[in-house]
This record gives sequence, structure tokens and C-alpha cells, in this order.
Amino acid sequence: MDTSELLDEDNQKIYQLLIGALQGVMQISRFDICTVAMTLSRFRAMKRQGHLDHVQRTHGHLSKMRCAAIKIRTHAPDYSDTPVKMCDWECSCYADAKEEIPLDAPKPKGKPVTVTSCFDANLCHNLISGKSVTGILHQLNKTPIDWHSKLQSSVETATFGLECVAARTCTEQVIDLRLTL
Repeated sequence: MDTSELLDEDNQKIYQLLIGALQGVMQISRFDICTVAMTLSRFRAMKRQGHLDHVQRTHGHLSKMRCAAIKIRTHAPDYSDTPVKMCDWECSCYADAKEEIPLDAPKPKGKPVTVTSCFDANLCHNLISGKSVTGILHQLNKTPIDWHSKLQSSVETATFGLECVAARTCTEQVIDLRLTL
């Protein structure tokens, strides 16, 4: 909803270079700017001064947080203090559900790993279309290995609906990650 003036040709080139740099940094290691890079890259056709200011602030954040890095931590997370709600699935449509494991899957080798996935959604991120954003982070043991931030394809009017869409996307990615491992 930025109504500032459109950028001139020189500032448009600067904007595109800064967005490209953000996307490159995001893919390498900085998942904290994933949503910002995704949102600002949508304005490549009609760049405005407010968008350029926001990109420059994001680069300032990266400059201040130079020491931020992904740490490789191989020990398993401790979830012993996390409450577990046991459910009785016998009276549901999932009573006879079985885990799908490919018949030709190789035998596991090495130490087991714990896959942890976190997801969240932002209601009405795009004020014009009303679409929300899904953010997902996957970790093996305590090491982040994959992150995802994307505008949802459907328009949800309540938090419950968009959280269900985000949970479905996260579950599909977890199934794919598990089959990959």
C-alpha cells in the first residue's frame, strides 16, 4: 500500500541489485529475512521510494547482525519437558492409518536424527489481495536445514483456516523430507 513516488531509472537498478543480494543471502544462510525478501521482490515492476527504503533497512539489519550464522549442532534436542497430549484415534477416520514406507527403502545407517518443524502464518499479509504468508523452518536435531516463506494461494478470512493451510504445507514438506532421508 506504498504511495510514495516511483523510482527513477538509476534507483530502479539499485533496487534490483539490492533485492538480488537479499535473495542470495537468504538462500545461503539467512532465513530471518525470508519473508521480507519474498515480499519486496514482488514490487520489481512498480518500484517506489518506500520499497527502496525498506530494502536498505533490511541490508542495515544484515550489516548489524554480521555474526549471525547457522550453527551445526548434532546433538538431539531435549523435548522431555514438552507436554504430550495422548489421543485415542480408534473412534476417528484415522483409526486404521499406517505409515507409508516405500518397499524399496534402504536400511537406516548411522545415528537416528530428530526432525523438528515449526510453522506459522500471517493473516492478510497482502492488503490488496487479502492473501496470507506461510513460514516454515525444518531442523535436523538442532541444525536448520530448510526454510520456506510463501504467499498462500487461497484467501482465508480467519486465523484457523490459514493455520490449517500452513500446517498442510508443513506436513507435505515433512513427508518429502522424511522420504529423502
